[in-house]
Amino acid sequence: MAWDSIVGHGQQVRVLKTALGTGRLAHAYLCAGPEGSGKESVAFEIARILNCSSPDATGDRGACGECESCRQAERFMHPNIEYLFPVEAVLLEPSDPSKKENKKLTEAKERYDALIEEKKRNPYFTPAMERSMGILTEQVVSLQQKASLAPREGGRKVFIISQAERLHPSAANKLLKLLEEPPAHVVFILVSSRPESVLPTIRSRCQLVSFQRVKPAELEAWISNSAAGVDETGRRFIASFSRGNLRTATELLAGRSGEESAPALVRLRDQAIDFLRNLLTPVRFHEAIAACEEVARNLTRPEQLMFLGSLLLFFQDVARRGASPSCPELNNLDIAVSVDRFVKGFPARDLLRASTIVEEAMRSIERNANVTLVMAGLAVELKEVLGKGG
Repeated sequence: MAWDSIVGHGQQVRVLKTALGTGRLAHAYLCAGPEGSGKESVAFEIARILNCSSPDATGDRGACGECESCRQAERFMHPNIEYLFPVEAVLLEPSDPSKKENKKLTEAKERYDALIEEKKRNPYFTPAMERSMGILTEQVVSLQQKASLAPREGGRKVFIISQAERLHPSAANKLLKLLEEPPAHVVFILVSSRPESVLPTIRSRCQLVSFQRVKPAELEAWISNSAAGVDETGRRFIASFSRGNLRTATELLAGRSGEESAPALVRLRDQAIDFLRNLLTPVRFHEAIAACEEVARNLTRPEQLMFLGSLLLFFQDVARRGASPSCPELNNLDIAVSVDRFVKGFPARDLLRASTIVEEAMRSIERNANVTLVMAGLAVELKEVLGKGG
């Protein structure tokens, strides 16, 4: 990652470059904005620059990416860069070196390592252990101890606290004490998608840097530069589906198979439209139910969510064409004929209710509900809501 690889957020980057270049970097920042907006990638770039052997802090390069410090940061092994996120309490319990690690601890370590590996692959991924109760007191106590030590090999200590809104109350109070009397060699960067939930006294001691969702044009340009094999249809669809979320966009690009230019999402979109077509054709309802079983059996959870998300984008296009038949701004421009056909064939459509049904199904799948039952219920409800116009 480098300054010129940050997607969007030109004003925020300019402000931070100026602070770095003039030596006026604040002791604490709160990077706030929507999930997947890239705020953590900016936090890590600051950390790398402050420890790089030959940084270009105010230029496009930022950290050099080649020195030992940059390589350590890339591997999440830099002694001056601490990354906190919600972990399971078992990882923080004192261990007895004379005893073998118990199964619970070993499994927790494996889950933690898997999250770090995913973060390495996707810098926009936000890790959190499902069994965690938040960022715990022991984690901040460890920060207090490390903050008292001088940084190794020069540079600055940088503490990046992901999901700062999940600080346990006692952990937040201990962090507050650190922020009230910050060591000169430490920079704190708190990151949050819900800054209103961060303790007000902590917010008041941080300089706020606000991030927004990445604009579609910026996202398409980034996709074009980072994945040249994706054609215009694929770029537009990924940009629409991800809704400015870089994590989602990165996952969709990673899901491409072989040398195909169309991402897996386009194929899932086509399956979703076929499912909807069969669902609303009386003699093909059984095929729609069979598709429900196939989605549950053969697709991963991310793919299941993409399948349903494709329906939401299709409904959005139908709404646009219904309001303005010549509207050119479509998520699915390559299947505009199908969109127009749906507009004409289902005049009594209740797209708001249909979208709500799909969103509820997505939330159920995210909560690990039985996918077969969720999809079957979705099929019945969508047929009732949309089939009236056929």
